[in-house]
Amino acid sequence: METPKVFESEYRFCLILWEHEPVSSGELVKLCGEQLGWKPTTVYTVIKRLSERGVLKNENSVVTSLVSKDAVQAAEIDELVEKKFEGSLPAFVAAFTKHRKISEKEIDAVQQMIDRYRKETTND
Repeated sequence: METPKVFESEYRFCLILWEHEPVSSGELVKLCGEQLGWKPTTVYTVIKRLSERGVLKNENSVVTSLVSKDAVQAAEIDELVEKKFEGSLPAFVAAFTKHRKISEKEIDAVQQMIDRYRKETTND
């Protein structure tokens, strides 16, 4: 199943939802008002729109996500790599590392991920 697209303002809404779910729609209105400066009508519109796209469900005024933060982030990265780097992960990494200082700790963490991935794929 493909992860539904979540746009930037919706993503900020989802961050609040993921942190507090399950949460009443009334509480979401309050939280979004405090954290995003949104009016109640905006919150209810976003709840309806994301519900229609299968990102969340709103049952009996209790809102829960149907898509995880990790899934939304992964879909966004996939789209970025596909659109801007013609699907090339090495080109993405090269562009990322060219303009950003990466610590030894971060390099080690990435290397561990690569090693773990390589081990998992060779055992399949």
